[in-house]
Amino acid sequence: MIKKRQLGHSDLHISEISLGCMNLGTNVKQATNIIDTALDQGINYLDTADLYDFGENERILGQAIKGKRDQVMIATKGGNHFEPGKEGWYWDPSKAYLKEAFKNSLLRLGLDYIDLYQLHGGTIEDPTDEVIETFEELQQEGLIRYYGISSIRPNVIKRFVERSNITSVMMQYSLLDRRPEEEVLNLLNDNHIGVVVRGALGKGMLTSIGQTQWQKKGQKGFLNYDSAELKSIITSLQDLANDHNLSPQSLAIGYALKHRAISSLVLGASTPEQVLDNVRAYQDAQISDNVYNQLKPLTKANIYEQHRD
Repeated sequence: MIKKRQLGHSDLHISEISLGCMNLGTNVKQATNIIDTALDQGINYLDTADLYDFGENERILGQAIKGKRDQVMIATKGGNHFEPGKEGWYWDPSKAYLKEAFKNSLLRLGLDYIDLYQLHGGTIEDPTDEVIETFEELQQEGLIRYYGISSIRPNVIKRFVERSNITSVMMQYSLLDRRPEEEVLNLLNDNHIGVVVRGALGKGMLTSIGQTQWQKKGQKGFLNYDSAELKSIITSLQDLANDHNLSPQSLAIGYALKHRAISSLVLGASTPEQVLDNVRAYQDAQISDNVYNQLKPLTKANIYEQHRD
């Protein structure tokens, strides 16, 4: 049984773990099997973006949920300007492009409305009021239920908190990336804005295959950790998991879900088996305050050093 949490001040109640669709691939049958597995397990929130496979991800997701719209809440993102058939993209948060991008997302998904539409990034130089106006108009037209941003930049997040009625912020957060903890999570919680987490498993380094993933992803370090520090953390996490008869990913999921600002952890999957692995890890992830306090000293309380006023 997957519990649900309210997404910020909205009336959306989304599963504590959700499906990140970026790695579904372009095989429709395989992608549909992944999505069906997620829905069967009680996951009701699916996160995509127009940039994933340049629109193909949205199109496949739309096909996969036909006849199941009442079971799911769909989140997508826009702001990265691309044209089908052309390589590359550039950042374009203008009202004209966001309206065009949204219309194309809606068509690819085959939907009448989108539950959560998010700005896919953002800088302090953006025309923020124009972005907000765009989202408000889409909401008033009934084309989106709520809107949010996907950003890790404190200055951008604070500006949207001050000026808009955002429902959510999607950001990276994990035992390895604790930057949001003191400064951002409390701010969002105080303003009744939900946090949707990506990266909760630290590129797979906070899982049972952590050492393998460290070989692949950790040789150049991660944030303010060097390679040796990462390896030590992975070993310590595995030891603590063994002590409590849990998997490292259960501890990582439990840690990220512990903060009251968090609404859901978006966990990616490229096979149905990975969905089931994530669900199994989640089911053991209701960690005690004691375990939470044992996890904290394993990593640094790192902070944001860029994108500040």
